Amino acid sequence: MAKLKLMWAASAVAAAALALTGCAQSSTSAKSGGDSGSKTVRVFISGDTNIQNLWEKDLGPAFEKANPGYKVQVAIDLHGEHDAQTLAKLSSSVEQKKDPGFDLVDGGFVPKASAANFLEPVDPSKVSALADIPADVIKAGGTGAIPYRGSSVLLAYDTKTVPTPPKTLDDLLAWIKANPGKFTYNSPKSGGSGGAFVATVLDKYVPADARQKMTVGYEKDLESYWDQGFAVLKGLNPYVYQKGVYPNGNQQTLALLANGQISMAPVWSDQFITGTANGSIPATIKATQISDPSFTGGAAYLGIPVNAPDKDAALKLANFVLQPEQQAMIVKDISGYPAISLDKLPKDLQEKFANANTNDLRKGYFDQMNKDLNNLWDQKVPGQ
Repeated sequence: MAKLKLMWAASAVAAAALALTGCAQSSTSAKSGGDSGSKTVRVFISGDTNIQNLWEKDLGPAFEKANPGYKVQVAIDLHGEHDAQTLAKLSSSVEQKKDPGFDLVDGGFVPKASAANFLEPVDPSKVSALADIPADVIKAGGTGAIPYRGSSVLLAYDTKTVPTPPKTLDDLLAWIKANPGKFTYNSPKSGGSGGAFVATVLDKYVPADARQKMTVGYEKDLESYWDQGFAVLKGLNPYVYQKGVYPNGNQQTLALLANGQISMAPVWSDQFITGTANGSIPATIKATQISDPSFTGGAAYLGIPVNAPDKDAALKLANFVLQPEQQAMIVKDISGYPAISLDKLPKDLQEKFANANTNDLRKGYFDQMNKDLNNLWDQKVPGQ
């Protein structure tokens, strides 16, 4: 069975105005409630606009069509900028046994919410597709996390100016210094592609056993291993685009690359493939993976708050997006990796991953470690 073995790495808000007012940009894929007898599943996204489009234009409408009487209401906290507040509000709502404001969350903080017992525990008896997903992927998210798609970070480059891209991290760092102003990455807080670049540079100096601990738990004492990597990143400032300009978000980085202002950048695989397919990224721009070490990749998880008023409806939606038809939708529409076995997808989609070197995908840091990484980057790199 052709299983896509991923070493995935991997809030929200919106919803109820009551819980998340001021944090989220709200939009809906269906008119909310109002008509008696209907069930509205409130989906909260902590992520980028491509994921918002996936839910609003594809998954939500498909679920409503297949399940008359159900509606999907979508809200987003762009780039997860308010994750800390969202998690705090979720914690408070659980403690007070009140409506958290959303029924299903798609965000990077899901594993953390699961570890804090804020999410409904799930297993194959509740989400049947979990029986077909690699155990290490499920374990990484925790008992309340439902992996439903994945992606990795790649090195995108403009073939007009870069005929032969770097193959290793050392090659990449040398290229950046040899080509001042032609490379940048978004701040790690604003998006995972920049975060993957930063983590990969830091990882160059972190012993393997220490890094393993830092991917599964909070090991603040081990953060001293990052010092050398942060010094390298600081040293890149004069060579980065406009001598140290870091875009705000994955999309801004892609835009700089697409319009020729830079020649190379780390990008999410799904956003890159989608951009090349719809023409927003010129055909002259290609992508590859580096090695020693490679960029990180990971799973995206769904979660259902333990205090969600209609957990059955949320479970129904979670099961729906893990069916082959919806997994194929994820592959086609955002070029994401499917969570279920490849052999359950159409042949043409299986071939899309024929050359995917999944062994090169590395898990990212544990959530709290990642928060510290982002804050330390703010203190030690830009403007220094």
